[in-house]
Amino acid sequence: MTSTPLAVRPALLLGVPNRITLIRTVIAMALATYAFSTGDLLWLVIGYVSYWFGDSLDGWVARRRNEESLSGAVFDIVCDRACSFLLAAAFMATYPDTIGPLALYLVQFGVLDTMLTFSFLLWPWMLSPNYFYKVDRPIYVWNWSKPAKAMNTGAVVVSLVVAGQTGADWLPYAVAIAALAVKVVSSYRLVEILCGRRAAAPGEPRS
Repeated sequence: MTSTPLAVRPALLLGVPNRITLIRTVIAMALATYAFSTGDLLWLVIGYVSYWFGDSLDGWVARRRNEESLSGAVFDIVCDRACSFLLAAAFMATYPDTIGPLALYLVQFGVLDTMLTFSFLLWPWMLSPNYFYKVDRPIYVWNWSKPAKAMNTGAVVVSLVVAGQTGADWLPYAVAIAALAVKVVSSYRLVEILCGRRAAAPGEPRS
């Protein structure tokens, strides 16, 4: 009798990491909805903090408990997009001046980053994008290293808050365009690797 691989074990669908993902998603989306209805920046900030904290917590717990799984990775990716889109919608409804940079952010995060993130599924042995350095270290460093994750989910939002306090309206656009450029370059590199036009460069996860 063969055991079911950890990555596809049905019990992990209801495991602690996925429960945390579900709870943090419900909380973040509820806060985003409340911020949407009240137009209160404080609730937007609390919503983003709960989203970022929960997104870090579920992955940490999965690794600590040895409960990483394909289902958990996909669930986490989908929930990240749900939280980000609703929070961004609340931000744009409350502060219409943010529509430009946030639209750029949503294009790169909702389309390019989503396709890049799901590309780990092309390698059946990989449990999540956190291990993409085993395929290509540059793409991993640009997208899923700790600094890259922080920049990807927080840089545009932080730049919008800074711009609101300082009047540097160009800053969110610069940050959003830079993030978009990283995704375009990463996508191009990935396509070249998949088509055999460029050799992948596997390495260690340290950036």
